[in-house]
Amino acid sequence: MLGVFKKMFGGENQIERCIAAPVTGKAVSMQDVADPTFSQEILGKGTAVVPSEGRVVAPCDGQVTMVFDTKHAVSIQTDYGAELIIHIGLDTVQLKGQYFEAHVSAGDKVKQGDLLVEFDLAKIKEAGYDVTTPVIVCNTPEFPKLESIYGMDVSAGESVIIKL
Repeated sequence: MLGVFKKMFGGENQIERCIAAPVTGKAVSMQDVADPTFSQEILGKGTAVVPSEGRVVAPCDGQVTMVFDTKHAVSIQTDYGAELIIHIGLDTVQLKGQYFEAHVSAGDKVKQGDLLVEFDLAKIKEAGYDVTTPVIVCNTPEFPKLESIYGMDVSAGESVIIKL
């Protein structure tokens, strides 16, 4: 029966799986991120956004698997199996949670566009931190057709930055 539906609708790959921008701003290549952990894709492939406002929203439907104690990063397992990390800024772990407010906890189910974290963009910049926000697919090998999109302005929860 499943085979009949695949033939009718063009197979499983007909449905495009996408990751939306978690923040509004300018999407940039991971190679342009000023941290080798991200630019060398040690944690996985993805893209990054230089935010223009201090709100992080869910880039897809899924479950929050971790909110770091310092609230500078969130992990999400998408409903289709991608394991994401959204890392707000570079070296911002050193702020020890200052200027960040989490609105979710591990185990929460989220829908694309739900508010995850708010952060004070101006104060983080004033403290000397780069606010570039990498979005990483940690289980990249499971998504061999992953395509990162960058070089454009994006809207949180709406603009696609990664196609799987």
